[in-house]
Amino acid sequence: MSNSRKMNRNQWDASHVHALRSHLGLTQSEMAEKLGTRQQTISEWEKGMYRPRGASATLLSMVAERAKFKYTADKSQKG
Repeated sequence: MSNSRKMNRNQWDASHVHALRSHLGLTQSEMAEKLGTRQQTISEWEKGMYRPRGASATLLSMVAERAKFKYTADKSQKG
């Protein structure tokens, strides 16, 4: 397993989900459609109410890798 995939699977917090969606240029509804989930789920992930787990986290990691998404956490940023 590559380092980026290993890191991303465990790192899907609100700021990562939002940053990936922004990188892809998608609305919450568009991202939900592509991932096969509800817009409300994307919203809840981005608000930090829940974190993607299991298949959802794996799918986000695969999408991120394919999109060459590089996320560097900046401790000064607030979610």
